[in-house]
Amino acid sequence: MSTVNLTAETFEQTVTGNDIVLVDWWAEWCGPCKMFGPVYDKAAEQHPDVVFGKVDTEDQQALAAGAGISSIPTLMAFRDGMLVFRQPGALPARDLESVIDQVKKLDMDDVRAKMAEQQKA
Repeated sequence: MSTVNLTAETFEQTVTGNDIVLVDWWAEWCGPCKMFGPVYDKAAEQHPDVVFGKVDTEDQQALAAGAGISSIPTLMAFRDGMLVFRQPGALPARDLESVIDQVKKLDMDDVRAKMAEQQKA
């Protein structure tokens, strides 16, 4: 599967309407973003069960601000509509594969229980 361009209009529906969504926050002028792009695109082809979204932070400034993006590239991973991973910086292919593998293996009942516990505190 190829990557999907996300906008303010499509972001929430994409994140909440799919099991696993990775989001690459990037900009055309960003050198590390250009290096990470092909790694991200290749991973998208290798994992058709995962939605790989891209947000152009120049075009979607309000969305990027709302997500608290202060450094690009930033990678986010959502599982069942919940943010489960967030990290700025370009990842090498093996590290991106590790993130994808870990997100797929998450016990979401455990994640929900821990989040509920944190909200009580």
